[in-house]
Amino acid sequence: MLLLCPLILAQEDVAMVKYSPDYEFKNGLFANFESVKENNPIPPARIVTDEDLFDRAFYEKVTAQKEIVIYDDNGVKKVMNTSEIWGYSRNGILYINVGSAFHRISFMGSICHFVATVTTYNPNYYDPYYYNPYYSNSYYYNRYSMPQSNQGSTDLRQYLLDFETGDVMEYDTESVEVLLMKDPELADEYHALRNRKKKQMKFVFIRRYNEKHPLYFPAY
Repeated sequence: MLLLCPLILAQEDVAMVKYSPDYEFKNGLFANFESVKENNPIPPARIVTDEDLFDRAFYEKVTAQKEIVIYDDNGVKKVMNTSEIWGYSRNGILYINVGSAFHRISFMGSICHFVATVTTYNPNYYDPYYYNPYYSNSYYYNRYSMPQSNQGSTDLRQYLLDFETGDVMEYDTESVEVLLMKDPELADEYHALRNRKKKQMKFVFIRRYNEKHPLYFPAY
């Protein structure tokens, strides 16, 4: 007599812990946002580079290149575009890729806050001191015939990161209102404020939201 026994697949649940400032992210490159939530970066030992792994500026030097070569889980070499990498962790702290540079996330929570230096370029900028002998005639020597410059301006901007979706948003009242919609009670309270008060209370409401909706990460 043949007995058919059902196959039972045991799946081990990963223990999760509530985030606190003592929680450390593993050192390495995060290819995408999901790997951040899982605290599962590409270890520095799997990065193909001539840089010293123990150099304090290791990640800055590696991410300064347009491409990064790594070994995947199967030991196969892969090329990653640096611009597509989510970020990295160094000494347990997250750095996010925004504006072609990597910036430390200074305030962690379900809604994160960080400051980034962003360079923007004005295509209509021209250099009034530019001289070209081919355009020396006064008829042609004007702002419309002169070559455009790649002159850029660097601004310090504040951003928010929604740790549920991975979306990065400007740090303004509109973004805060959108993020608070997940908590109707806080959203209504914030929406009822005058515009001036909303600007003043942005961070207070972000902190209150994070206290009510803590982050959880794998315990390992």
